[in-house]
Amino acid sequence: VQLVESGGGLVQAGGSLRLSCAASGFTFDDGAIGWLRQVPGKERERVACISISDGETYYEDSVRGRFTVSSDNAKNTVYLQMNNLKSEDTAVYFCAVDLVTTCYQYDGWGRGTQVTVSS
Repeated sequence: VQLVESGGGLVQAGGSLRLSCAASGFTFDDGAIGWLRQVPGKERERVACISISDGETYYEDSVRGRFTVSSDNAKNTVYLQMNNLKSEDTAVYFCAVDLVTTCYQYDGWGRGTQVTVSS
């Protein structure tokens, strides 16, 4: 399993970023891809997830209505569109794949991409 995140960066509060997660090493349609984030000293937090086979999506309350997770199955890539970013969204964002359950227990992880939102 290989997952590679990209698209992080520095953005002002209220701005937008789109993160990408390029996946390989497994049957893309069999997985659920989640986005999680972590701030130093805190536990990793679930953000959003998409079930590739049926497109069902899940969001944490803190991002619902601002973030959108989507997939391009032809490219084996999952995206996280983040709008109206807030300073509390600052974190390292990871994508992860769940091959057994749906957005519950992750089997492989990317290395993460830093998102910094300035107020």
